[in-house]
Amino acid sequence: MQALLSVSFGELFLKGANRKTFFNNALSHIIANIKDIGYENTYVESAKLYITASEDKFGALIKEIEKVFGIAYIDEVYRVDKNLDDILEATKYVVNKNYTDKEYTFKSQTTRVDKSFEYDSPKLNHLVGDYLLDEFDNLSVDIHNPDFKVYIDIKSNAYVYSKRHKGLGGLPIGSSGEGLLLLSGGIDSPVAGFMMAKRGMKINAIHFHSYPFTSKQAHQKAEDLANLMSTYTGPLKFYSVNLSNIYKAIATNCPREETTILSRRFMMRISNEIADKYGYQAFVTGESLGQVASQTLESMSVIEDSAKFPILRPLVAIDKQDIVDLSKEIGTYDKSIEPYDDCCSIFAPDKPVTKPKLKYIERSEENLDIDRLVKEALDTIEIIKI
Repeated sequence: MQALLSVSFGELFLKGANRKTFFNNALSHIIANIKDIGYENTYVESAKLYITASEDKFGALIKEIEKVFGIAYIDEVYRVDKNLDDILEATKYVVNKNYTDKEYTFKSQTTRVDKSFEYDSPKLNHLVGDYLLDEFDNLSVDIHNPDFKVYIDIKSNAYVYSKRHKGLGGLPIGSSGEGLLLLSGGIDSPVAGFMMAKRGMKINAIHFHSYPFTSKQAHQKAEDLANLMSTYTGPLKFYSVNLSNIYKAIATNCPREETTILSRRFMMRISNEIADKYGYQAFVTGESLGQVASQTLESMSVIEDSAKFPILRPLVAIDKQDIVDLSKEIGTYDKSIEPYDDCCSIFAPDKPVTKPKLKYIERSEENLDIDRLVKEALDTIEIIKI
């Protein structure tokens, strides 16, 4: 009997012709996550990945595999020869190891991939159930709502297990194109990046700052958030752009209440140039409808007018508390609430326009040398590989 981890994949095995590519994306991410922990070997059998490793490393391995998108479950399995005696002995071992401290209900669940095996699934379930009831006085059967299940997979080998860990689901990174996340340093944008990555998008990040009006600590905070996100997204590029000249030009030449909308439109123009140059297909923002002045439908529409690429807003209909809860789950919340102002808060007007009209915003922009200001901002760009 050999202990292994098995990895079951979710939606990617519904994706037809792209299945192999998606699987390879997920596999490479798994290997990257676990290489420092150490494992012996991997192999694939009947749509599951099996990882051989020392059993004392299973906890650490599972923790890292759980961060990979596209995975439905990670199971702690025992591989045995495909005969009834070895299968029964393995089920006894699993129960003895995990379920002897109190009374439990259980169910046996067989998946018979190898149809030549002498017992069909209902018969094997019956044999396993009877055997375990005879061996353990603390067990009883409940086929509808058991405390645990004993799984038996019949393939070229037999696999027996009960310990199942839920994966993140979603699609493997890179299976849904590549996008550019506008990473502010707050709570929302890292969550938005996580959610798009879960749908298979490869995420890169752009951060706008206004040093020396904002601090170096604020910039480092955004970079740290990108590092935290990379645990899930894999390696990414972090683009840092200074908007101080743009904010000064807006303050000198435009109505103060339009500062937020005008600066957001500049962010889109700069992002257009970067997306064009590096081949990104969409922008991702942490906007949630009605949360702040720049996130009304009117404001979103005026800002989107300046973008050449789709703007994806995965948080648009999610309550703030739910966003906060998810940021805690993915480990970005504590960093996000560090008290360093970003350029959006430093230059935010006391009474921002909440229902801007495009024609009035464009009229204000006539007072600005847009092409020059965009070029100057792009000249400040710093690219950090994370």
